[in-house]
Amino acid sequence: MPELPEVETVRRGLEPWLAGARIETVTLNRADLRFPFPSGLKAGLEGDTIASVGRRAKYLLIGLESGRTMLSHLGMTGSWRFAEHGIDKAPRYYEPGTAPKHDHLVFDIAHPAHGKSHLIYADPRRFGFLDLYDDVAASPYLSGLGPEPLGNDFNAAALARAFVGKKTPIKAALLDQRVVAGLGNIYVSEALHRSHILPTVLAGSLVTAAGGPKPALEDLVQAVRQVLGEAIVSGGSTLRDFRNAEGGSGYFQHNFAVYDREGEPCPTPGCHGTVTRIVQSGRSSFFCPLCQMQP
Repeated sequence: MPELPEVETVRRGLEPWLAGARIETVTLNRADLRFPFPSGLKAGLEGDTIASVGRRAKYLLIGLESGRTMLSHLGMTGSWRFAEHGIDKAPRYYEPGTAPKHDHLVFDIAHPAHGKSHLIYADPRRFGFLDLYDDVAASPYLSGLGPEPLGNDFNAAALARAFVGKKTPIKAALLDQRVVAGLGNIYVSEALHRSHILPTVLAGSLVTAAGGPKPALEDLVQAVRQVLGEAIVSGGSTLRDFRNAEGGSGYFQHNFAVYDREGEPCPTPGCHGTVTRIVQSGRSSFFCPLCQMQP
């Protein structure tokens, strides 16, 4: 599944071409994706103007001047692209071999600066979905989400409050979207390695007796921010099917320190450990047992 950096990369690619564009017609080439398209989607979008392209956690939020919001989740293989053009980020741009049979939704749009174009949602495995809300705050997908990891509300003190008494491994605690929104398996593994914390450490052990954050928790917050920031600059990570809004793949996977590098030397300077893989809650965790430790 695309994680926060991949979705943010798509958002940044779409925004200059969509903000201010009028949706002239909507073509639905099938009745559903992971779920059926919401009733009234076509009528609710046609004639409206896109006011903003936002993101919350792993969801794209396309805000309309009418006040409605279209929520988009990419699933495993979903992508947004333009039929007429890519986006000017040449180092990772290429045209993927997209079969028209996977183009499930097409917007004919008119932008005051860029003119007319076709925005296409393609999804070979159809695990993505769309929804349309008069008030997006009412969406069940967004309710109960924790703070954004790149926002001011994500800090060591807030994590300490969430972790007090928690006997959950820190890896699982960070994947809990109620604790922090948008983090996934890849970037949690990388952040834990960067902050030298074992993925099996209990979340509550990173909190002092007084309920404050231990220094390792401060380090973890900074590592999460750094890893996500670097991944966004790199256009996200491409493991299988991720495509950004240019039709290109991200390349942060070339900077992985531990994820998917089982058996390779730990890249931490001065460390002679070997990257190890274990399974936690059905997901692979990659770490160095030598330089990652119990705080």
